[in-house]
Amino acid sequence: MNPATNLSSAITRYVHHDDTLPLPQLRKLGLIYSSYRFVVSLFSMLMLYISARTGDSASLPSFLQQTTLSFYVLLSLILLGLFYVVRKHMRRQLAFGLALDVIILSLLLYTTGNPDLQLTMLYMVVVAASFMLLHGSQALVITLLAIILVIYQQFFYAIANSMSLANLGDALLMSASFLAVGGLSWSISQRLVQLEKVAANHAKEVERLNVINQEVITQMVNGVIVIDKQHIVLANLAAHQLLSLSFVTPATPVTAQNTFEDVKENQNKALLSNFEQQLNGQHSQLFNACLSVASGQSRAFTYDVPAVANASIFGKLRVQIIPLKDDSKLVILEDLRREQASAQQLKLASLGQLTASIAHEIRNPLAAISQASQLLMEDVAEQMEDDSALTSESNAAITGNHELYEMIFSQTKRVNRIIEDILKLSRQQTATQQVLELAEWMPSFLENYFQGHDIFLRIKAKPIILFDTHQLEQILINLINNGLRYSSYAHPHAYVEIDIYCADNDVIIDILDNGNGVSVGNLELLFDPFFTTDKAGTGLGLYLSQAFCEANQARLLYIPEHEKTCFRLIVPSIKSDNKFQTIEENLT
Repeated sequence: MNPATNLSSAITRYVHHDDTLPLPQLRKLGLIYSSYRFVVSLFSMLMLYISARTGDSASLPSFLQQTTLSFYVLLSLILLGLFYVVRKHMRRQLAFGLALDVIILSLLLYTTGNPDLQLTMLYMVVVAASFMLLHGSQALVITLLAIILVIYQQFFYAIANSMSLANLGDALLMSASFLAVGGLSWSISQRLVQLEKVAANHAKEVERLNVINQEVITQMVNGVIVIDKQHIVLANLAAHQLLSLSFVTPATPVTAQNTFEDVKENQNKALLSNFEQQLNGQHSQLFNACLSVASGQSRAFTYDVPAVANASIFGKLRVQIIPLKDDSKLVILEDLRREQASAQQLKLASLGQLTASIAHEIRNPLAAISQASQLLMEDVAEQMEDDSALTSESNAAITGNHELYEMIFSQTKRVNRIIEDILKLSRQQTATQQVLELAEWMPSFLENYFQGHDIFLRIKAKPIILFDTHQLEQILINLINNGLRYSSYAHPHAYVEIDIYCADNDVIIDILDNGNGVSVGNLELLFDPFFTTDKAGTGLGLYLSQAFCEANQARLLYIPEHEKTCFRLIVPSIKSDNKFQTIEENLT
């Protein structure tokens, strides 16, 4: 391949594969160059008349110079105004202005007659600007236009002056310098474009990492708060939930003057300001403790959530204050109930190992005792049927034995129920949580398990929770059966009410009945294993229910302040629904 072909292919690649500045940078540099053009044209006009006044009459500017410069000043002002106002087709505006610069400078060079150093420098600026602001093909056209006009006017001037070609070599040298300046400007512009691309890629990468960090912080189980200069600059959703503070983002419309980024920033500021006010109001002790930590010192303590947030499932928090740079502080809130739930899981696992080892040993003799008692009861029944051969004393003894056999059989059934409950507890070592829509799940559950009973269901919201379905069924079955049983002791018509509603970031399920409630002396023992006030009960129902709640990061409470007997199940909500409605249903 010959050198001419190589040069041609290089020029072709240059014309079609050059990179240009992004539009924001192009507009900024275009405004600078348009202002420069207007200043140069105005300065040239002033210098022309100042030189004419200080010299003799022979040096007065010609009509062509006056007309050219006046026209140049006017067009420079118009182009500057258009480029500032009109944001479309910026490269076309710049290409027209640069072509105009070449034509005006060529006219001025023609009036002087000889190559002029000042005009040559202005040509260089135009050529360099064209390669920085325009596409390579457009810049090359403007450069070739400048070369043609310079060579042509010098050649024409030489013919008009008796074929003296002394200045033609200077014109050729000037044209070669145009190409050299154009090549250097193009190389510099390409480097600038590459630097802009690298900076843009770095900015995108930083933004992407920032989004990832924000998402990680948002999805963290622990609460995260950053305090800078006595003000909160970051607080994730977990911090709102752990402290039972409302998480309401103010609605701000997007307008022409208010972009999406501005709206998002304003919403974040309003959200943080709202969080700071709530924290200072409801948790002033915690907020003051965070502010009082000296710079460069760390601190850890346990914080009891006050009664203001009694609807929250979190009662105790571990607070860690870690100093950061510039006197800012990182506050980490950790729910201690998760540790309690882990301890509960370990306890359940140990209980499971224990029950698995003794269940077989207990059930075999228990089954034998139960079967023996049943056989003895059958023998007694046969003897009682053949009462002709029995005396009154023998009949009384047989009747007494029958009662003892029934007592043995009933107690073996009770022991078997206790073993079954303990086995249920040991089998549920881990919770397999699922997303549940209570407004749809609860009616189906009541239809399956409590059809024929008076259960009044009131749903005042459409909450969504994360819970193990089987464990939630066991909890509700225990609570509803207790309500039906104990309310039947106090009233002839036994019924249970279920209220489902939202409080802050939690879902509340209240199980209500008209029983006599729990006495004050039994409140502390209510959730202990094997504690019961019912002779037929095993004392493991509430203990199992509370264990299942803790395994699902929920909480089961008895509310003595309620006018009815109220057991309250508190579950974190995973989705808020602002469209509240009341659903009342009577399943009979």
